[in-house]
Amino acid sequence: MKYIISILLSTLFLIFPESSFAGDTSVVEHIENTVHAMPAMWSVVPFVVLLLMIATGPLFYAHFWHKYYPHVAFVLGLSVVSYYLFGIHSTDHVVHSAFEYLSFISLLTALFVASGGILIQIDKKGTPLTNVILLIIGAALANIVGTTGASMLLIRPFMRLNKGRIKAYHVIFFIFMVSNVGGSLTPIGDPPLFLGFLKGVPFMWTVTHIWIYWIFGIGLLAVVFFFFDSRNKETTEGNYTGKIKITGAKNLIFLVITIIAVFIDPNVIELPSFLYLDYHGHKMSYLRELIMLSTAFVAYKMSSKEALKGNDFNFEPILEVAFLFIGIFFTMMPALQLIAEFAKSPEGQAMITSDSLYWLTGSLSGVLDNAPTYMNFLSAGMGKVGLNVGQLNDVHTFVATTTVPTETSYGYLLAISVASVFFGAMTYIGNAPNFMVKAIAEQNGLEMPSFVAYIVKYSIPILLPILFLTWLFFKFMG
Repeated sequence: MKYIISILLSTLFLIFPESSFAGDTSVVEHIENTVHAMPAMWSVVPFVVLLLMIATGPLFYAHFWHKYYPHVAFVLGLSVVSYYLFGIHSTDHVVHSAFEYLSFISLLTALFVASGGILIQIDKKGTPLTNVILLIIGAALANIVGTTGASMLLIRPFMRLNKGRIKAYHVIFFIFMVSNVGGSLTPIGDPPLFLGFLKGVPFMWTVTHIWIYWIFGIGLLAVVFFFFDSRNKETTEGNYTGKIKITGAKNLIFLVITIIAVFIDPNVIELPSFLYLDYHGHKMSYLRELIMLSTAFVAYKMSSKEALKGNDFNFEPILEVAFLFIGIFFTMMPALQLIAEFAKSPEGQAMITSDSLYWLTGSLSGVLDNAPTYMNFLSAGMGKVGLNVGQLNDVHTFVATTTVPTETSYGYLLAISVASVFFGAMTYIGNAPNFMVKAIAEQNGLEMPSFVAYIVKYSIPILLPILFLTWLFFKFMG
């Protein structure tokens, strides 16, 4: 945790010169060409405080944290919102973050509820090989139903498969492979890639150019997991038929509806004006979110009672995500804005290489929402070659060349895309499914590592070397 916070603080407080933030500036986000006042450096403090409390609360003051974490997240988020509204009189960021949060939680709720009504029973003995196969299947599935959908569908069957031998590392590697790295092949897989698609990156670009890194990353994680699991001498007892039974398969329809709704964006397809809000020329959807929340409601009402009971379904995991991320979305506004401004400055442009984009995008994606982090660095990378992320033709130009050295647009986009997804596994807050998987595991009686222990015991010694090897592979392929 200290390592990640030091990166954030050094990026914001030490590298950035005060003079580069003077006056009003154009902010890199969905609302293009809108002038905003820059926030003060101290305004990132609520975000840092929230991260520290998420890290230390369950460990040092668990009773207070479990009872009051929604209040803490809300108060810290409200403090930053108040500063934006009454301190620097910048409403655009607040409105934009509110709509981003609404889209975020609507999608997660729909996927969580729909998948919660699907009970997958695998009558097999949990072995290292069986586990590896299931994890790879989950990683592939994440590109069809998203990392959240795949995680919610498979985490309970994965744990039941290993009943009697389940350990924390099983769930950690599930987070690594299914909840994060697995979703890097398609824009459906992870939110940052979907934002790139909405901006003009072709749908098949990720499949065409990231597949080899997907195989490399998933392959390394599978090998390391197999080594861990082979040392687990505990076994599951009983006779097994080898059959797979699915109860509540009708909920797959609700998953499909949710995925289709993702593409109902007024900036991509033409919609009647009453189906979206036009805010400063930016079309903000509410139809998509209404469809998703309605789908969640109907899915819950129509779900098989047997499936819900078999999955021990309840709303606690999604509520925890909803409360914590409302604080994260609003407190991270100053950090994202300051980072975006520095990336556009001459100093920031001079620092932009495929290497720096990989490590900066990745490091910040582990503690910030990876979707706006992706957009900020995509804008910076395009600016380096004289292109504008807000212009569709510029985005097409940026991705047009595919067989060039890494220090050009192709290498920049590849570094940003891979890092924003892969590094989401570095912390519990790096990607929303991480928290949900952790909560489900704990509800089933498995003791999961704390926020800091997750990083110290698993992310740094296991995931970070794999991310480093992926970077070396990226340079070799370039």
